[in-house]
Amino acid sequence: MSRRLEGKVAIITGGGSGIGRATAIRFALEGARVVVADIDDDGSEGTRSAIEAADGECNVVHTDVTQPESVEQLVTSALDRFGRLDVLHNNAGGSTAEDGPVTEVSLDEWWRTIRVDLFGTFLGCRFAVPALAASGGGSIINMASVAALIGLRGRDAYSAAKGGIMSLTRSVASNFANVNVRVNAIAPGFVATERVLAIVGDEGTDAFARERGVPQLGTPEDIASACVFLASDESRFLTGQLISLDGGLSTMRPLG
Repeated sequence: MSRRLEGKVAIITGGGSGIGRATAIRFALEGARVVVADIDDDGSEGTRSAIEAADGECNVVHTDVTQPESVEQLVTSALDRFGRLDVLHNNAGGSTAEDGPVTEVSLDEWWRTIRVDLFGTFLGCRFAVPALAASGGGSIINMASVAALIGLRGRDAYSAAKGGIMSLTRSVASNFANVNVRVNAIAPGFVATERVLAIVGDEGTDAFARERGVPQLGTPEDIASACVFLASDESRFLTGQLISLDGGLSTMRPLG
C-alpha cells in the first residue's frame, strides 16, 4: 500500500513540539521529506531524531516566523535541500498567560500574539506560494483555533489573531486557486500538548475537559491526522475551508 505523502516535501513551522512535532512525524511516516522550522533548536533536533529513528528524511532550519528574512530563508533552504515544495503547515503560534481582556492585556502582548500567530502565517504564505506554484501546486495548512469561533475569556489577543488567520486563509485560497495552491485551516479545540498538560497539572485531563464542555481532550496526533488529509492529494478539491477539530466544543455551548 502506497504512503499518502510519498514524494512530497513539507515545511512545518513550530515543528519542535506539540502538534508540530506530531505532524512532522506523521508526514515522514507517510513518505514526505520534512523540513522542521522552529525557534527552539533543541525541540527541532528532538523531532529530527524521532523522524530519523523511523527511517524518515528530515532537515532542520532555525526559524523566527516573525522575521521576513528568516521565513524567506526557510523556504529557500527547503528548495536548496529537496528541490521543490509541496506542503506548508503554518503551525507556529500560541497564547500565553499574559493575554487577557482588551481592557487589561498589555500592548506588548497584543503585538507579540499578532506577530507570531497572524503575521507569521502571512509570511509563510507570502514566501511559500511561489515555491508551491513552481512545483505544480500544493497545499497550505494554517492553524486557527476554536478561540476564533467562540468567546474565549481572557484570550482577546489570541482570538483576534486566530480569527484573522481564518479570513486570511479564505482570501489566499481565492487568490491562488488558479495556480493550484490550496489553502485550508484547522481550528483545534483543547489538545493535550505539553503546554496544556502543564496547565492541567494535578487536575487531570478528564476533569479539565468536562469543565470545558467536552468529553475528552484531543491529542496532537488527532490534529496530525487531519493535516495528512489536507496535505495529500485526497483533498485536491478542498480549498478555502476551515475544519473545526474541537471535539464538538464550538457546537455544544459557549465557553464560559
